[in-house]
Amino acid sequence: MTYFVSKLFESLRIKNMEQTRDKIGSFKVVGNWDEQSKKLKEEFSELTDADLTFENGKEFELLTRIEVRLNKKRDAVIKILKKGQT
Repeated sequence: MTYFVSKLFESLRIKNMEQTRDKIGSFKVVGNWDEQSKKLKEEFSELTDADLTFENGKEFELLTRIEVRLNKKRDAVIKILKKGQT
């Protein structure tokens, strides 16, 4: 029974991670990230340089750091970042 429950939780965790990655699948950092990150720090003073460090292809990690620091859900963070890209 314990093995079954363990496998069930593992399956749910993996499915949740896949759904989270699917949500950000449409989000990509475009434009000048240095300028965008400066504006974000002005708007959200609690963000640090470390929070806003970005490497190409690492959008998931960037979103996670900002989400944790601002205590906002992923959808809200994506909305904030997309607003700054326009």
